[in-house]
Amino acid sequence: MKLIKQLSLPLLLLLSGCTGVPTGVEPVGNFDVNRYLGKWYEIARLDHSFERGLSRVTAEYSLRDDGGIKVVNRGFSSSENEWDEAEGKAYFVGPENEGFLKVSFFGPFYGSYIVFELEQEDYQYSFISGPDTSYLWLLSRTPTVGDDIIQRFETKASALGFDTTSLIYVEQD
Repeated sequence: MKLIKQLSLPLLLLLSGCTGVPTGVEPVGNFDVNRYLGKWYEIARLDHSFERGLSRVTAEYSLRDDGGIKVVNRGFSSSENEWDEAEGKAYFVGPENEGFLKVSFFGPFYGSYIVFELEQEDYQYSFISGPDTSYLWLLSRTPTVGDDIIQRFETKASALGFDTTSLIYVEQD
């Protein structure tokens, strides 16, 4: 419940209509939602109150009956010694073959979920942005990734204006 409690007024205000795209960020084309479904591990992120202090963070995506995507974010709070979970929904902003979705954990309030890099062969990792350069994630199908992927993520994100010196690398043990 901590995730839900922390997604309070500041996030509510932030996400009301925040479906923009940061300058230079381009959603991937050739996106296949069925291949993207399943469990992803959060490898790195920029800090936000709704994830602060959480380790072993995962995101699980599945299809909804209404054509959208069910989103279940989960993380462990060591300070509270418990798991936190938040359930949301996501919908494509444009064509379904483009990695640009809007996600909501609160009713009609949506924020951008932009897949701006995606390993195409097996969908093993993805780089995600929110509506501006203060939202950034590296997700992977496995709890760890190679240094080459981390370097690629940092280089690309930095070139797009993200503050990669503030990245948090998530403990997944």
